[in-house]
Amino acid sequence: MEHFEQDLVEALRDVVKAGSWQCVGEAAKFKAPCTKLYSEDGEHIVLVRTEDGRFWAMDSSCPHEGGPLDQGDIEDLGDGKLALICPWHYFDFSLETGSSSTGLQNQVYDVRIVDGKLYINTQSSLSLYPVPVTKKATRDALLPTETKLDSSENTLCFWARKILCTPDPLEKVALTKKVQSWWDTGEITEIGECAPPAQPSRIDSLTVVEPGKIKRGKGGTQASRIALLHSLANIEQWAIDLSWDIIARFSTVKLSSGDSLPREFFSDFVKVAGDEAKHYELLEQRIKELGTSFGALPVHNGLWQSAAETSHDLLARLAIVHMVHEARGLDVHPQTLSRFAAQGDTSSVKILEVIYADEITHVAAGLRWFTYICSKEERDCLATFHDLVKLHFKGYLKPPFNIEGRKTAGMTEEWYVPLVKPAS
Repeated sequence: MEHFEQDLVEALRDVVKAGSWQCVGEAAKFKAPCTKLYSEDGEHIVLVRTEDGRFWAMDSSCPHEGGPLDQGDIEDLGDGKLALICPWHYFDFSLETGSSSTGLQNQVYDVRIVDGKLYINTQSSLSLYPVPVTKKATRDALLPTETKLDSSENTLCFWARKILCTPDPLEKVALTKKVQSWWDTGEITEIGECAPPAQPSRIDSLTVVEPGKIKRGKGGTQASRIALLHSLANIEQWAIDLSWDIIARFSTVKLSSGDSLPREFFSDFVKVAGDEAKHYELLEQRIKELGTSFGALPVHNGLWQSAAETSHDLLARLAIVHMVHEARGLDVHPQTLSRFAAQGDTSSVKILEVIYADEITHVAAGLRWFTYICSKEERDCLATFHDLVKLHFKGYLKPPFNIEGRKTAGMTEEWYVPLVKPAS
């Protein structure tokens, strides 16, 4: 029997060697519920150890907006079905299949233990430590010219900076509405220039924590719906700031043709800012109707990471924030809507429908100005977009895609399908 077991181990070793199995170390060393394993291609993996000693593996980035699943919780969804919960927006992913009740799908990997060593079936080389990456310089990055610290009160940039430095979200909303009206009616005529803050201001009473510290309630309850609405309100507050930041940060940008950005560019993002302010107001009011208020739950600043990552390059900002993240919002809308509809929450459903209709126009705005700049710069739009996403976005884009919503925004499949992980 002992000889038989030895032969079995040797046979398993041969299978591992012939396949795409990566040894990540002694299984006994992995005692934490979640361990992040780093890959050279940026498609990092989270190794999950459940209380019964079993191991599971899936992509560590949530397919929604890249939330860190390695900082999530493991929950029993009933009937012994275990799921890893994204700490950003509480989406659940089955440890066994990678499927989510939201309709999203995450990549899972087979895990085996051979002779006490733990193996994961992936073509990527894995490491317990981050892989050093030297980023290539962005080709002909569009950089704003040197900006002044102060700007006249009769310029759009003066008010953009003021809104970015306004911590109270309701004051931010009210001021956004005023500035949008002033711009639309011509009371503000000049774009101006300014130095935006490194990060927008937030009220002191807001509890800001690391994404992994945010906990969720069980699905299907009012508390769970409040948590999701609260998370969406946090997104909309950041979206207001992202709109004003793109105005302030890139107001003086020059294209290679020598042209400045046209007035219509700024008008589009003033409208986007106004829409996001409306969305925040609707969500905040709905949260109040459900007996609580914005700020009652912790929030995270993870959504500002993409702004910081693309602060030097307008094309990268348009690609990542408006053509990746906002487009992803279109993808998850049907499933999010169905979760609220299933609970008979028609008031929230109406708000989500308003947000969805507006977000389609926001994706369209990002796409319009991305293609405009590429045309002026005589760049290949698709190739430039694909290069920028690979440079600034973590990992691959993941289905399911809201093909109809994206198409309505002008984003046809050739924009995003090439960025999906190739089949092994």
